[in-house]
Amino acid sequence: MAGWVAGNSADADYLLSLQVVRSAVFTMTDKTRSQPLRAACWMLGAVVSFAAMAVAGREMAHELDTFEIMLYRSLLGIVIVLAVAKWAGTLSEINRRHMKLHVLRNLSHFTGQNLWFYAVALVPFAQLAAFEFSTPLWVAVLAPFLLSERMSKTRLGAALLGFAGILLVAQPGTLIFGPGTLAAALCAIGFAGAYICTKLLARTESTTCILFWLTLIQAVLGVVFVCWDGDVMLPGWTTLPGVIVVGIAGLFAHFCITTALQFAPAVMVSPLDFIRLPLMVLIGLLFYNEGLDGWVLLGALLVMGGNFLNVYTEHRLSKAAMQATAEQGHDN
Repeated sequence: MAGWVAGNSADADYLLSLQVVRSAVFTMTDKTRSQPLRAACWMLGAVVSFAAMAVAGREMAHELDTFEIMLYRSLLGIVIVLAVAKWAGTLSEINRRHMKLHVLRNLSHFTGQNLWFYAVALVPFAQLAAFEFSTPLWVAVLAPFLLSERMSKTRLGAALLGFAGILLVAQPGTLIFGPGTLAAALCAIGFAGAYICTKLLARTESTTCILFWLTLIQAVLGVVFVCWDGDVMLPGWTTLPGVIVVGIAGLFAHFCITTALQFAPAVMVSPLDFIRLPLMVLIGLLFYNEGLDGWVLLGALLVMGGNFLNVYTEHRLSKAAMQATAEQGHDN
């Protein structure tokens, strides 16, 4: 858990660390590189946790709206963040620098997460998971404009491959395309905007600081939108377990991802998250009577292929850069 509070490589904001992991490159020592099985076990924990979060979100949808779910999850998150930060001794890292960027980040993530909770009740799990996997592709497209990063041919090719998959998943112009599908597609853009802001904040701010303002700002936004319609529903005995699962499962998933990256590089860890797609298909098939759509599965494979191409290329470029730096240092 200390790694969750102290490290900036994985921003445990309930969902965004997943995108950080797909886009990040993690340098390993020879000792940790030789433990892929342990990394796989931790990633399995993350996959199961995210699946539990999706199931809990769907089960709560019949009583709580998306703003209420976000509010109660954020309130639980404040307690957890402050408790863990106190235990880790990082409370002093919380500051009010870059508040505009904190607000922008959380507006983007709050929008994306609300769209995700809206979609999880309306679209098949397989379709939702496929759209989630498109977030790193949106980051790759937006990063050259917002982070001044270079748009390489490989990155562009990965994005085009992924977006071709998105079209297959969304199936515009058919009866399958509706408000839930649109929400699922747009939530990935919200998550991408939040990730880009996180990358900017992580240059100077600790994870504790980022997470504190995440939970606090989104709790305030939750209060505003919950009270907007004057119809406030408190968690009952049937929905309270779901609220707890959404809060804890999200945090545990990111802790699992962070730990997995300590035992294997991102190019190995990232594809393991794709296990979530067949798991979500199985859950939908067994418990929600969701059928299998060949076009959705094909589109998901294209999206995952674009992701893997992007991560693998970034890994190779990072490795080459580190080797060049080491050789330059040796020559000097």
